[in-house]
Amino acid sequence: MPNTTAFAKPRPWTETAPALVDVAMGRKPADLVIRNGRWVNVHSGEIIPGTDLAISAGRFAYCGPDASHAIGQGTKVVDAGGRYLVPGLCDAHMHVESGMVTVTEFSRAVIPHGTTSMFIDPHEIANVLGLKGVRLMHDEALAMPINVHVQMPSCVPSAPGLENAGAVLTVEDVAEAMSWENIVGLGEVMNFPGVAANNPVMTGEIAETVKAGKTVGGHYASPDLGLPFHGYVAGGPEDDHEGTRAEDAIARVRQGMKAMLRLGSAWYDVASQIKAVTEMGIDPRNFILCTDDSHSGTLVHDGHMDRVVRHAIQQGLKPVTAIQMATINTAQHFRLEREIGSIAPGRLADVLIVSDLAEMKIDEVYARGVRVAKAGRLDIDIPAYAYPTEAKNTVKLGKQLGALDFDIKAPEGANEVRVRVIGVIENQAPTRALEADLPVEDGLVGMDRRNDVCQIALVERHRSTGQVTNAFVSGFGYVKDCALASTVAHDSHHMIVVGTNKADMALAANRLGQVGGGVVLFSQGKELALVEMPIAGLMSDERAEIVAAKADKLVQAMRDMGCSLNNAYMQHSLLALVVIPELRISDVGLVDVRTFEKVDLFV
Repeated sequence: MPNTTAFAKPRPWTETAPALVDVAMGRKPADLVIRNGRWVNVHSGEIIPGTDLAISAGRFAYCGPDASHAIGQGTKVVDAGGRYLVPGLCDAHMHVESGMVTVTEFSRAVIPHGTTSMFIDPHEIANVLGLKGVRLMHDEALAMPINVHVQMPSCVPSAPGLENAGAVLTVEDVAEAMSWENIVGLGEVMNFPGVAANNPVMTGEIAETVKAGKTVGGHYASPDLGLPFHGYVAGGPEDDHEGTRAEDAIARVRQGMKAMLRLGSAWYDVASQIKAVTEMGIDPRNFILCTDDSHSGTLVHDGHMDRVVRHAIQQGLKPVTAIQMATINTAQHFRLEREIGSIAPGRLADVLIVSDLAEMKIDEVYARGVRVAKAGRLDIDIPAYAYPTEAKNTVKLGKQLGALDFDIKAPEGANEVRVRVIGVIENQAPTRALEADLPVEDGLVGMDRRNDVCQIALVERHRSTGQVTNAFVSGFGYVKDCALASTVAHDSHHMIVVGTNKADMALAANRLGQVGGGVVLFSQGKELALVEMPIAGLMSDERAEIVAAKADKLVQAMRDMGCSLNNAYMQHSLLALVVIPELRISDVGLVDVRTFEKVDLFV
């Protein structure tokens, strides 16, 4: 059984309200008083100087000009010294697994960056372990000293018929999860054609969520804003993070959805969409900031939601408006405005002391009235969370792979062939559907390294079938013999291998079979970098800073092979994501996501 931690869950407001009233009235001393701050009030949009905060039972009791009446013998007093008092930041949509670490280690990494609330969709582990995997992360989330809310994954597999994941989630599974303590809604509904077509699984899952009074997450990954978009919105999803253009954000907001703008490790969608507010004057109330996917290197070196807010301000947003998009707008969307998202009486006392608002320079972080970080360093110890044995040993290749498994046979008698090629787009989730003319030698299709066309393979890893699906990819820029393999391959999480050398591809795949999953880079028979991820083949059980150091080594090794893409590993891990256009690979074959049809490798 997973271990428990020393962090107590916050008591409900209904139990603490009398004490909060007594503190506000001066009849009872507060546990903590923060004095002389500049209150960033996300309800009114003001910055109010000379503000004191009185905190009791982990909640704000009094927010006003002078809290002297709430100070008693046992009250701890902190002088903000005129610095800003900012609500704890909320990440409205994210996948912990993309950080390569557990919920515990992810929390440890982001708390110093001011994140005190996260809304996680564990559909990565769900694709490997099913409902049991979701429950593991749900229970771990409850043990955290910050607010980690869980959305029940909606699409496992993400595109039925076009991929086979390690598990299947049903309408009944969703209905069960809606009764769990920490489930706040349905995770991103990626099967957008299914919603528009009234697929009974999609409509059933959405109906169970709405009946439970919870939020339905969206994922409309198409530029088509015509009838399919309108049908999707009519089906019930309440937000969407897949927009890349200003018109995408505007269309969603006009239809009553929340436009979630993401800045992750490889997705840079804020700058283009925020123009809807800064240039076109759209009301910012229905805009929300999120990260979606951040790997450990980004968390440790660049930040989390503080990075997103800082970036949004740099795009022309007023600081208070950007903070609203990362606090109160998120809380209201998930029907948690009385709990989180603002500095106001009754809310959980999640507050940041910030010395530079535009730069989001965070000096201290308080969660539930306890200081949890100072000067960029964690102030508390979060015990490690043990995952059971059944959550490991999930990489089942079925056989030892060799270079021959990556051969692509050409049509009979061909000297040259025209093939479909997956084209990587830097800093974006979509790919391009390209074509290339490739040589044939001894009946096998060759690569074209001069024009940056190398091989991609999907290796089945859930059922020991030994199946390998081969195709071609362009955009990584590898110039040396090498191969990168990863068991993180959204969303079905088979193994993705990209390489310029078939022998290295086999070595990389077999190595991940040995260590139980992760990501590894080989060149000319030598292992250059390895990040082990034994938990479901998705997450490490090591500290975030250790994983970040290994990830840094991996990034440098990829650069040494000629790959200059920003966050190329993140691009690599999405090549099997058959719910985002244009062209992807799955265990079924090549998938044209514009039409949601399997297509042949040869044109």
